[in-house]
Amino acid sequence: MRYTLRQLEVFVAIAQHESVSRAAQRLAMSQSATSTALAELERQFDCQLLDRIGKRLKLNALGFQLLPKAVALLDRGEEIEELLKGQRGIGSLDVGATLTIGNYLATLLISDFMRHHPGSRVRLHVRNTASIVERIAHHELDLGLIEGDCQHEDIVMQPWVEDELTVFCSPRHPLASAGEADLEALMREDWIMREEGSGTRRTLDQAMRHRRGRLNVLLELEHTEAIKRAVESGLGIGCVSHLALRDAFRRGSLVPIATPALDLTRQFAFIWHRHKYLTTAMREFLRLCREMTADVQRSDDIDLPAVP
Repeated sequence: MRYTLRQLEVFVAIAQHESVSRAAQRLAMSQSATSTALAELERQFDCQLLDRIGKRLKLNALGFQLLPKAVALLDRGEEIEELLKGQRGIGSLDVGATLTIGNYLATLLISDFMRHHPGSRVRLHVRNTASIVERIAHHELDLGLIEGDCQHEDIVMQPWVEDELTVFCSPRHPLASAGEADLEALMREDWIMREEGSGTRRTLDQAMRHRRGRLNVLLELEHTEAIKRAVESGLGIGCVSHLALRDAFRRGSLVPIATPALDLTRQFAFIWHRHKYLTTAMREFLRLCREMTADVQRSDDIDLPAVP
């Protein structure tokens, strides 16, 4: 074999970060050693795998074909190494979760996984849907848990649990006593919303796609808890997963607003790269997630510890 796993590891890191210096930091190597490893790989096979565009390195056609195969080989190599070391776990796992899943479900899922497989390593990355999809597409994450749809041609998507958004307000808001709002009433309100690219925002935009006019977005916030606090203070109304609102509704600090004219249902889903080698850790994590929610109809039926 004319190449080494280290050379492939360097190639993958540079491809993912589009920079030799950032790849070197990721691998704890010097920049010169990182450049040399890539150059030696290309020299051995008389090929070029990346093109330099300004200060960035971009995969060319050959590099694009090599990347998923190199990632799969490195994943298998890691499994072999851990087996030979006699480690108790079943490998490492990089999981990306969107904010609703990451903040309310992911730690429950990961703790269940770690309980079944002590010694395994899991890294959780919480971002919005667009970011998780992009990182899966670039082989930076093993698995993604997202809200809503994903149309990327290189990504496999499997539905998991149904979720539903709920419009809500402060108990002091005029809509709180009404308990329900039609579209005209919703259009008159100030909204505290998730940012563009989030699954929550996409679901609401999709529900409103045939309606004339635009919602008056007073604030765009990246975090569900920040939206809840802003709505509690009376700045406007919001719309997030019912899963994130259960405890606030129970306490009475927030009030649901029924919106019969809007379809706010969506799916939580698993995603991974189409050419990704499904490691033992990936397969087991998926199995345990499905097992934990086997009898659940909707996300807010999942048994979570109550927040006082």
